[in-house]
Amino acid sequence: MRKKPAIVVGLLAAAALVSSVPAQAAPAHAGRPAAKCPQLSTELTWFGDNRAKLQKMIDERGTCSGKGGPRPVAAFDWDNTVVKNDITDATLAWALNHDKILRPKSWRDTSAWLTPAADRALTKACGTAVPAGRPLPTSKNTACADEIFEIREKSQTMGGETAFAGEWNHRRTVPAYAWIPQLFAGRTPATLTAYARQARAEQLAAPVGRKQTVGTHSIAGYIRYYDQQKDLIRTLKAAGFDVYIVSASSEPIAEAWSGGVGLDREHTIGIRNVLDRHGRLTTGIKGCGGVADGPGGALPYMDGKRCMINQEIFKIKGAAAWKQQDPAHRIALGAGDADTDVTFVNDATGAHVAINRNKAELMCRAFDDADGRWVANPMFIDPMPRKSGTYPCATTGATNADGSHAPVRRADGSVIPDQADLAS
Repeated sequence: MRKKPAIVVGLLAAAALVSSVPAQAAPAHAGRPAAKCPQLSTELTWFGDNRAKLQKMIDERGTCSGKGGPRPVAAFDWDNTVVKNDITDATLAWALNHDKILRPKSWRDTSAWLTPAADRALTKACGTAVPAGRPLPTSKNTACADEIFEIREKSQTMGGETAFAGEWNHRRTVPAYAWIPQLFAGRTPATLTAYARQARAEQLAAPVGRKQTVGTHSIAGYIRYYDQQKDLIRTLKAAGFDVYIVSASSEPIAEAWSGGVGLDREHTIGIRNVLDRHGRLTTGIKGCGGVADGPGGALPYMDGKRCMINQEIFKIKGAAAWKQQDPAHRIALGAGDADTDVTFVNDATGAHVAINRNKAELMCRAFDDADGRWVANPMFIDPMPRKSGTYPCATTGATNADGSHAPVRRADGSVIPDQADLAS
């Protein structure tokens, strides 16, 4: 037998050595990108160069970049961010049209902020003939359905009287948002999710543009997932991002919808009722960041969304959850459509996606684009017309904790000048 040349022997030995090294032993920071990052669909329309901006962020921040480290986090608001229209309104409308609201012993029990005027209006409209704890006949009692929906929609009675009063932090909660999950006290979370699923089926089957009637209120009667956001979430997940929904809807309602974009219950954060010993919803709302469980003083709303992200995703407890964290403990991408989302969207370190509904504080930051990472985009279905004039960024664009308004400020304290609408 002829001997193999020495150079061949050396190559074979080297190959054997390489094949014996476990794959996981390869360095995490190899200095070159891994396989090409998953790509956003080029068949779906984004405004301007927004698709390219998002793809660049995915390429830079996704685990496919080869940089290693913890998985980056992306967080999305829900209503009018991932879907067109409002899932809470849809669920409440379905419940009212199917007699699913249980009569409380006293309407004042439903919210610590409900006014005597609202209590009187609800009692008069809904009556007292139905025993407490039994379903109200709201499908037939137009006056009762109207009072409930008017308070939800405008925080006032059908007679124009203020429905909620007292003190609350206007950057942490809004009583009308807490009131919806409180109205379902006595039901189980699974039952509320089942109601939301039935509302979802109706809304997805309805034609775009449909209206529905609740009492005498005419509201949107359809909901659609935005194809662009479904594609973005799909691409982020494929690129190694940990993706969450952070909604000011009741969590059991949001859970009925989040599966439509491939997210499970563990990645769905919403308003959480305190449960009784039988596992039923109560009017108590779970707190955040050291704010105790109670009437709803800390919802996933404005600064409350930051708190929930810090507490539930990054496991930051106590008062620190209200503070902006270091970049390693902040989301890479945040997406929202309203001032209720501005704090967590602004916290993002890679991309701030602002779906334009002409909400001042959010759009002031988006069009100022202080860090060059804002992605302002019109709504993907039936976008709003371009705003006339400018957003009042330099005067009243921001909301203070006491409900007053103030200039919108950058991180360095400088005031953002008034901004024109550049994404409609």
